[in-house]
Amino acid sequence: MQLPQKFIERTKIILKDEYSSFEKALEEEPSVSVRVNREKIDISPDLHQVPWCQDGYYLKERANFTFDPLFHSGAYYVQEASSMFLYQVIKQLVDAPVRYLDLCASPGGKTTLAISALPKGSLVVGNEIDKKRANILSENIIKWGSPFSIVTNNKPADFTKFTNYFDVILTDVPCSGEGMFRKDEQAVAEWSEDNVKLCASRQKSIIDDIWNALRPGGILIYSTCTYNLEENEQMIKHIIDNYDAQPIEIKKDKSWQIIDSLNGNDPVNRFMPHITKGEGLFMAAVRKPEEDDFEECSLLTPSKKNLKSKKKGSNNDTSIKIPGEVKNWVKNSSDFIFEVVRDKVIAYPKIYADDVKMLEDSLFVLKQPLSVASFKGKDFIPEHDLCMSTQINKECFDSCEVSLTDALKYLRREALILPENISKGFVVITYKGFHLGWVKNIGNRSNNLYPNEWRIRSGFVPENIVTAL
Repeated sequence: MQLPQKFIERTKIILKDEYSSFEKALEEEPSVSVRVNREKIDISPDLHQVPWCQDGYYLKERANFTFDPLFHSGAYYVQEASSMFLYQVIKQLVDAPVRYLDLCASPGGKTTLAISALPKGSLVVGNEIDKKRANILSENIIKWGSPFSIVTNNKPADFTKFTNYFDVILTDVPCSGEGMFRKDEQAVAEWSEDNVKLCASRQKSIIDDIWNALRPGGILIYSTCTYNLEENEQMIKHIIDNYDAQPIEIKKDKSWQIIDSLNGNDPVNRFMPHITKGEGLFMAAVRKPEEDDFEECSLLTPSKKNLKSKKKGSNNDTSIKIPGEVKNWVKNSSDFIFEVVRDKVIAYPKIYADDVKMLEDSLFVLKQPLSVASFKGKDFIPEHDLCMSTQINKECFDSCEVSLTDALKYLRREALILPENISKGFVVITYKGFHLGWVKNIGNRSNNLYPNEWRIRSGFVPENIVTAL
């Protein structure tokens, strides 16, 4: 790896005698790790655990993730080990349900981690400014299966209006990407000192845009995947000095080999590849000053609390009656409010129905809490979101367990011939008991309903497929 000379000079200044070990580590193969979805898998793999995340595991070798049906089912997520430290931050600082915003969320590793780590009943908003990346984020959150999550496609400035609304905000900000050098050659090629300065300026702007949306006493988690001081320690100092924020120390075991600040005394967490088993990462948390008396978000007003009211210009169609049978597709359906939004039946968790409707009024919501069904004429067709959801009522549908060969055919969106004993209608295709998606069985054949944009496009299949779990 040919590192930029200016990067070498700058990094030698902050690492001093450790620089040679650091540079040597960049030539080594990075570790590969996954995080299991405890809502879908109840066993612990026979793998070495990521010490700071109870759901994270290092793989012995890189798996063929594209050809592993369990990856597509949402049984696990491929996530870099260092970034799983968010698990410790959440577990140590959050002990009750919260409104949580992941501002720069794609592809979804930290968002799905938050869904799993936060107290039950938390509302998770994953936002991504880029439309293409937001679609990837939606796919990964749908696969994770939580009805307490939505995806938005907005600029950070669009959240300024949500005064005092979010309890926790993660800003995993766009950065110069130095921590990804040994995994991404393009990150090395694109690095420049000017880009470091540009990223630092952009990061300050993002914090300025989002600070108003954090409630007094709320927690801002700041992270980058880079090494320099401008985007890390100096940015935390900027937040403390300019917003009167209170730095929060995260307890960490010495055996984890996570280092402290390289500049100053503020409590921060640095992952360095020559010391910790993971890629470069910086993460710190601060608390917004408390206020004795502060107003709740003004957008969540009584006039917006009638979910069933039909506003002018609303996408909701109150003329379509949702059959009880369709509502019953959702487990514990009495905990949800069902609405027709455009051509889909959406289930809103009652405890956050007002919140989600408020967010829908003010933002571009790409993925709603739980898309239950679409309809053509009088026919209701179960959505892929429902099949992936941990909230699906499995008693309402027949299922068909398939082999690895047929699972890959299904994921390529090829037709499957089902056994004769499988009933006609909508059937869940499973592999090792995990849901992959729907087919409509019409007897002599079945229609593959796997989302076309998610299908495996490669016609090649490895002779020996290495799976993660």
